[in-house]
Amino acid sequence: MNGFFLAAGLLLGGVVILLLRPLLRSRGQGADSGDTRALNLAVLREQGADLERERSEGTINAAAYARAREELERRALEDLAGSAVQPAGTARRPRLALMLGLVLPLTAVALYLALGQPQVFDGGKGKEAPAEGAHNLSQEQIVGMVERLSEKLQANPNDGAGWLMLARSYSVLGRFPESAAAYGRAAGLMPPDAQMFADFADAVAMAQGRKVQGEPERLIRRALEIDPRNLKALALSGTIYFDRQDYASAIAEWQKVVALVPPESPIASGIQGSIRDAESRMGGSGGAPAKVVAVADSSITGIVSIDPAHGGRFAPTDTVFVFARAERGPKMPLAILRKTVADLPLRFTLDDSMAMSPNFRLSQQTRVVVGARISKSGDAMPRAGDLQGLSEPMAPGGRDVRILINSTVD
Repeated sequence: MNGFFLAAGLLLGGVVILLLRPLLRSRGQGADSGDTRALNLAVLREQGADLERERSEGTINAAAYARAREELERRALEDLAGSAVQPAGTARRPRLALMLGLVLPLTAVALYLALGQPQVFDGGKGKEAPAEGAHNLSQEQIVGMVERLSEKLQANPNDGAGWLMLARSYSVLGRFPESAAAYGRAAGLMPPDAQMFADFADAVAMAQGRKVQGEPERLIRRALEIDPRNLKALALSGTIYFDRQDYASAIAEWQKVVALVPPESPIASGIQGSIRDAESRMGGSGGAPAKVVAVADSSITGIVSIDPAHGGRFAPTDTVFVFARAERGPKMPLAILRKTVADLPLRFTLDDSMAMSPNFRLSQQTRVVVGARISKSGDAMPRAGDLQGLSEPMAPGGRDVRILINSTVD
């Protein structure tokens, strides 16, 4: 019983923190920072460790442990797959935060005393050994949580919120076809939501080779019908016009984004870079020549090969990712190319046309790292056992960069 109340208290405390955080700070700063997300995951790891300790000590039974573990995993997935773009300008609401902070715990306790069944925890106490690595939220654990969520949705296919969480989780793992399919299930079950349709469009575009024409464009237009101020939909809409070389319309869409976010935010900086890119292309003769020059100035070329000592570990069909990322800051690739082991040694070119985001491009950086990684799973996110090679930091525009794949990802 004490173990149950401890686990319930931890979960309730976490829920209160998650509810109060957006009310106690202004969201004009855009997306939560990586430090905040890391802190959230650290808290979840500690709560998971406490839960494992309670199970090993026999103070919580298997049923209560399973429920508490499932809730922790759900919160971890929500934090992992949370949208990177939030509406700007939301004011702090300390009075509402205070009310929730007091009322929610009291209400939960009252409801449990009235409706709960504490006697169910008087029975047999689980003696299972704690899971190995309980203090670490590894890539394998994240993938495991995602797969368990997928299995639960097969048994409960009408859970729209569950499909949405699964779609976002697959997207973070780089499994874009599966993400797009899950978004489709969520869209058919949930009320229309602009952010969901914008994320759906992004997943479909990534699944079809970063092409926003066709189905992604339809989804983006639907998102803007629901909310003309949705940041991600506006950014993607600008990309559609940019790809059509309608640079004036692209600039108009991106300027709407700039007007909605704080001037010094990373989003504003990235969008301003895209606007400058479009403006420079408008100044070229017919648009196409300017595009060639812009790409040539920042593109990186080179050769990727694998150390012969490791060649036998991989099949010819295993995936090879060649990428460039910023020397400092987010690890998201600025440009990425997908090939197979059979293509090695490989001559490559990375440029802005291979960007994963229109506001995070190779040409906007001063120093980058070029790398290549072999993934047996095909996931875009690194996993333990993958083999990789990285260059020294360099300025965009490097030529004949040599990448030797020879080190194992821990």
